[in-house]
Amino acid sequence: MNAFNVAEHMQALGLQAKTASAQMARADAATKNVALRALARRLREAGPALAEANAQDLARAEAAGLPAPMQDRLRLTPKVIETVALGCEQLAAMPDVIGEVIGMKQQESGIRVGQMRVPIGVFGMIYESRPNVTIEAASLAIKSGNAAILRGGSEAIDSNKALAALVRAALAEAGLPEDAVQLVQTTDREAVGHLIAMPQFVDVIIPRGGKGLIERISRDAKVPVIKHLDGNCHVYVDDTADLDMAVKVADNAKTQKYSPCNAAEGLLVARAVAAQFLPRIGAVFAAKGVEMRCDGEAAALLQGLAGQPKVVPATEQDWSEEYLAPIISIKVVAGLDEAIDHINRYSSHHTDAILTRDHVNAQRFLREVDSASVMVNASTRFADGFEYGLGAEIGISTDKFHARGPVGIEGLTSLKYIVLGQGEIRA
Repeated sequence: MNAFNVAEHMQALGLQAKTASAQMARADAATKNVALRALARRLREAGPALAEANAQDLARAEAAGLPAPMQDRLRLTPKVIETVALGCEQLAAMPDVIGEVIGMKQQESGIRVGQMRVPIGVFGMIYESRPNVTIEAASLAIKSGNAAILRGGSEAIDSNKALAALVRAALAEAGLPEDAVQLVQTTDREAVGHLIAMPQFVDVIIPRGGKGLIERISRDAKVPVIKHLDGNCHVYVDDTADLDMAVKVADNAKTQKYSPCNAAEGLLVARAVAAQFLPRIGAVFAAKGVEMRCDGEAAALLQGLAGQPKVVPATEQDWSEEYLAPIISIKVVAGLDEAIDHINRYSSHHTDAILTRDHVNAQRFLREVDSASVMVNASTRFADGFEYGLGAEIGISTDKFHARGPVGIEGLTSLKYIVLGQGEIRA
C-alpha cells in the first residue's frame, strides 16, 4: 500500500468502527454472549488452521533472528488457544455491566442523580508479538459493547488474520456487525500514525508491547492512551516470612515464564532472614540458569553455592531494569521501610508482592506500595485479567485514571450522570 491508500484504509476502518459502535452499544447481553460462545467454539474447531497460520509467522520470525522471548510470545499453542476460548466463555458467563446504574440519590430539589455505565465507543489496540491479544481484545470489545480497531505486530500478521476471521464469523453468527472488530490488514507502520490521530473515530488507544512502542504512542497520540511502560515487578521477603513458601513463590514469580510483564525482576530480602533464605533461592535460580545481579551483601551470601552460579555485581541501572529474561536483581534490605522505599523509587508501579506472616506489615505494604497490583503471599504472575476473574484483559494499566491494573470490561466503559425528575425546575 502506498501512503495515500494507507490513509484511505484507516479512514474507512474508523468510519466503519464508529458506525458499528452504535449498534454494539444497543446490543443486549444475550446477543453479545451468543457471539462470545460462538467465538470460543470456532477457536477450538480451527486448531489446525490456526497452527498452520502461526507456523508461517514463526518461520519468518526465526529467519529474521527475532529474540527468543519474542518468539515465545508469538507462539499460538493449543494451550494458548484453549485459554482464550475459556476467556470468551468466562466473559459470556459474567453479568453485563452496560446500563448498570449506581449511586442514585435523591436531592433536595426533588431530582434523583446517579451514574450509568456505558461503552467507551471505539478503542484502538496496538500490540506486538502475542496473537492471543487479538482474541482478548475482541472478546472484551464484544462484552463491553464497544467497537475495536486492532493493529497487531507485523511478525504475527498471518496468525492475527486467521483469528480476526473467526471473530467476524462469530459476530455475524450472533447478528452483530462484523465491523465491530476490525484488524488492520497492512503491516505498513504508517497505519499506526493514522490510528492514533483519528479522534473523530477513535475514543481511546491501548498500546501493548515494548517500551519503545508505548513511548511513541504516548508521545504522538491525539486521543487518550491507556498504558504501561515497564513491568519491573518485585518480591519482598519479610523477616517474618514462611521461608518454604517464600522459596516457592519467589521461584514461581521469576521462572514460571520469563517473558511476561508480571514476572518478578527484583528480589528484596530482609536482613534478618537473608542468610537463611538467599542460599536456598539461589540454589533454585542457579539450577535454572538464572543470572543473579546482587548488591554486595546478597553476593557474599550467594558466592558459596555449589556449582557455578551466575552471581554478578548489580549496577544502579539493574534496580530499574525489566529483563524479560532469566536475570533477577537481588538486594538485602534492613526491613519493611527500606523495601517500600526501594519499590516506590525503582519499580514501574506494575505489580509488587510481600511474603510475610505479619498482618501489620502486610497491611502497610498494601497501603504504601504505589503499584497497580499489590500482593500478599502470592506470585506476581497472578497479575492478569484471566487470573483476576475478568474473563480476559486488554492490557495492564499503570496510569492512575479510571483504568488501573489489568483492564477488563469495566476499564473499557465510562460513567455518565443521569438525572431523573418529575418536572422540577431550578429556583
